[in-house]
Amino acid sequence: MSMLLEIFVYIAMAAVVIVLFLGLGSFYTGDGKTNRSNILMRWRIGLQLVAVGLLAILVFLVDK
Repeated sequence: MSMLLEIFVYIAMAAVVIVLFLGLGSFYTGDGKTNRSNILMRWRIGLQLVAVGLLAILVFLVDK
């Protein structure tokens, strides 16, 4: 169970990094699509919440 949860944590962290770089790339291209950058950054916040939540659950499961 904890190994599967650990894989989900890694996937969530990778998703955060991917969305971060997509948002930064969209922001720095200067093509006037700041709305897309804002949407991606909101997704990043949500994915970070999921990643931290999964990590907290993993820590509590491994601790016991």
